Amino acid sequence: MADKKKQTKQSQIDYSHEVKVDKNIPRRYLWLGLGLLCTGLGFIGAFLPVMPTTVFVLLAAYFFARSSPKFYNWIMNHKVFGPFIRDWRAGLGIPLRAKILAVSMIVLTIGYSITVVPVLWVKILLLMIGLTLCTYLISRPTKKV
Repeated sequence: MADKKKQTKQSQIDYSHEVKVDKNIPRRYLWLGLGLLCTGLGFIGAFLPVMPTTVFVLLAAYFFARSSPKFYNWIMNHKVFGPFIRDWRAGLGIPLRAKILAVSMIVLTIGYSITVVPVLWVKILLLMIGLTLCTYLISRPTKKV
């Protein structure tokens, strides 16, 4: 068991050279906190169909790259989250399944919100946000499997 753990640690890639830690200590802690929050939301999104995973994981990697080489290496080498980030950075795009799920959830949640909100300008704002998000997601490259 110990040999297997040791092999796993040895096969990890060190991405520390990509980290640019913010010299401003309060801001560094803000980035770290946001990274941890996005990681948690991404983890929840992996299990709940109404929340995206990829967006939060990408944001977490961004925040960790400004705050913590340890957490950045952890997320880049994570067996579930790491491939999303590496594929995005390599220009391979977003998996088709993730795109379909994200657009479907945006349409369902924003569509529902528009029906229950009584204020016209809020409905228009929600519609614009939903259209912008869907357009952005659809326009991103789709990862070929």
